[in-house]
Amino acid sequence: MRRIAVPVRAGGGPSAVVKWRPGPPSRLLPRLRHPAQVVVVAFAVAIALGTALLMLPAAKAGPGGAGVLEALFTATSTVCVTGLVVVDTAVYWSGFGHVVILGLVQIGGFGIMTSASVLVLLVSHRMGLRARMTAATETKTLGLGDIRAVVTGVVKASLLIEALTALVLTLRFATAYGESWPRAVWLGVFHGVSAFNNAGFALYSDSLMSFVTDPWICVPVALAIIAGGLGFPVLFELRRRPRRPRGWSTHTKIALCGTGAFLLGGCAFVTAVEWTNPATMGPLDVPGKLLAGFFQGVIPRTAGFSSVDIAAMRPVSWLGMDVLMFVGGSSAGTAGGIKVTTFAVLFFVLYADIRGEGSVNAFGRRLSAPLQRQALTVALLSVAAVVVSTVAFMIFSDHGLDRSLFEVVSAFSTTGMSTGITAHLPVGLQVLLIALMFVGRLGPITVASALALRRRVRLYDLPEERPVIG
Repeated sequence: MRRIAVPVRAGGGPSAVVKWRPGPPSRLLPRLRHPAQVVVVAFAVAIALGTALLMLPAAKAGPGGAGVLEALFTATSTVCVTGLVVVDTAVYWSGFGHVVILGLVQIGGFGIMTSASVLVLLVSHRMGLRARMTAATETKTLGLGDIRAVVTGVVKASLLIEALTALVLTLRFATAYGESWPRAVWLGVFHGVSAFNNAGFALYSDSLMSFVTDPWICVPVALAIIAGGLGFPVLFELRRRPRRPRGWSTHTKIALCGTGAFLLGGCAFVTAVEWTNPATMGPLDVPGKLLAGFFQGVIPRTAGFSSVDIAAMRPVSWLGMDVLMFVGGSSAGTAGGIKVTTFAVLFFVLYADIRGEGSVNAFGRRLSAPLQRQALTVALLSVAAVVVSTVAFMIFSDHGLDRSLFEVVSAFSTTGMSTGITAHLPVGLQVLLIALMFVGRLGPITVASALALRRRVRLYDLPEERPVIG
């Protein structure tokens, strides 16, 4: 930290000797005092580095290098594990570009701070208090004592699920589609990593539409998406207590019940609405329709793959998927959205208020008032971001409410599904999508905490008054 020399006269007289001492620390460079600030800056740095790599001529399949907007949009989408693109991933980027995309997806899935913590463990075999606090912010753990185990567990669980998914996909690509073994391995690894991290990037121009009736492709990808969307705390607890549901934490119970309800409801809704759509599931046989409906019901958890043409789906399907994307997956996982736990807390608040109960309870436990306020804050900030961005889309583009809302929710929830308008949007709206992906990945609370320089503590309470509600 730079210091400024300040003159000081010894003795005070006219002929006194002038001495110099270091002045106060310079305030030109802001100091990152809160772990959330470090997380935001780390994600921004990763996006900047990814942009620089994708702008290299070696990253582009054609002559020359990618433009700044194309590289920035893709880098943000990869680090934020979204999947929205403004160029065709399969043909626009070279092999080196695909490797960069895969690496950024993996970094974004692990979390910048989790990856940094792993490096600290490998190099020094120990972790300082500041590093542990930063990792706690990223992994959403409650204490500092278990950060080391959590970080290593995140890496082990991620690599294991990705490896199993990649193995199944590799065997299928090689045996059923005539791919060479090196190509099959690459396809399996790329789509396995992309699926578990809920990224939705694919090495096919039509995503996974060519495999709509292939359960050996769609089912492993869907299961990896579900596992990543459950969140690492849930996966850890299921591994420790697989047969003791009564001993599960309230968070695990809420995550499992909420995920199950949204999966069943989403799959049934999409299948029923698109069953007779001639542009999507209509031409398929009954098993094909059921598989396609299951896959498209899982995707809003939030991954950007598609086995049917999203642009050809009915508007009512878009609206239903808007809800699924906005809620998203569980906390401390690779999925986006406001999270199932946030939605569940608001549901229990509503349920308790309707019944006239004085406290909010869930699965035999009382939910604290700060938790309820946090859930409400996340939901309202997210709604505000979606509404304002949708209005901007409708003002500065020719698209209606249905397509504009779908694109905005997909970006904010880091889902990555699109009705086909992303690449043709004005530059300003593409920049808006970049901002939505960044804020949606980190969460409104994290961004707000990182931007706040100080936390004010009120030393007194104001007089209470009750305004009229309703």
